Amino acid sequence: MAIGDSLTEGLDDLAPDGEYRGFADRLAEHLSTSVPGFRYANLAVRGRRMKHIFGDQLEQTLDHKPDLVTVHAGGNDVLRPNTDLDDLAAQFETGIRRLRDAGIRVVILSGHDTGWIPVLKVYRGRIAVFSMHLRAVAERTASDIVDLWSMGALNDPRAWSVDRLHFNAEGHRIVAARIAELLDDPMGPREIWSRPWDTPPERLPRILRRRENWRWARQHLVPWISRRAMGRSSGDGRRPKLPEPVELAPDRPDTQEGSAPSEDSGGDRTENRGPGAAGGRTTPPAGRGREPYSERG
Repeated sequence: MAIGDSLTEGLDDLAPDGEYRGFADRLAEHLSTSVPGFRYANLAVRGRRMKHIFGDQLEQTLDHKPDLVTVHAGGNDVLRPNTDLDDLAAQFETGIRRLRDAGIRVVILSGHDTGWIPVLKVYRGRIAVFSMHLRAVAERTASDIVDLWSMGALNDPRAWSVDRLHFNAEGHRIVAARIAELLDDPMGPREIWSRPWDTPPERLPRILRRRENWRWARQHLVPWISRRAMGRSSGDGRRPKLPEPVELAPDRPDTQEGSAPSEDSGGDRTENRGPGAAGGRTTPPAGRGREPYSERG
C-alpha cells in the first residue's frame, strides 16, 4: 500500500489513458511481475497534510494489514512557515511506529533538495532539517528510507514537471527504480536512477531563465499561494484513486508515459480506472483527474 500526498498520487506522471501513474504505481507494477497474486492500493491524495496521512490513511492501511507500505508525508506541512518541525517529526514517528508494531515493512521517502528552484529554495533549510528527522525516525523504528535529497538526478529539471512542484514521468521512474533496488528487486542497472541521462541539462541564457521564472511564478506559484491564503487545498473533495487493494496483472508490459498536464487542462475526470496505464486489473472506484496547478506534496 502507498500513503501520502500528491507525489504518491502520481502528479504529474500521465499515462497514455490520461490518468496519473506515479512512482508508487510503477513500483507496484514492477513488483507484481515476480509475486503471484500481488495486490496494491494507493490511498494518497494531493494536498494532504500529516494529520490526514497519519489519520484516515493510516487507519485504512492498518485495517488491510499489508506486507509493505511506502510513506511520503509532511511536505505540505513543512512548506507552512509556522509548522514546528520537531512536533511534525514526532507525529511522523508515532505513525511509523504504529505501522512497524503491526509487523509491516515500511519504506520512508525523505524530502528532496529545492536549492535549484527559484523561490522554493527558501524552504531548503526546513526541508533539510525535516529530512534529518526522517532519517533518525527510520533508524529508531528499523524502517527503510529512500533519501531523495541525496539523489543527484532529482536536482535535474528533466525530472520535474513544468510546475516544478511534482515529478514528471522521468522523475517518478527514477524514484520507483531506487525503491525497487532497496527492496532487492531492481528494475535494471543502477544507472536507471543514478545516471538516467548521458548529457548535462540544457542551461538557458540568463534573460530566458528570468523570463521562464516569471512565467512559472504567474502560472503556478501565484495560484498555489492563493489557495493557501484562502485555506483551500487542491485535494478538497477528492478520494484516493485506488482505495482498496486490487490484484495486478503479472504479465503487463511497460508502457510509455505521457507529458505533464497542459495549462488549459482541468476539471475532474469521472472515469473509474485502476492505477495509471496498467492493464489487466480489477477496476476500483476512483475520484481523480487532472488539475494543472496542483498543490505540492
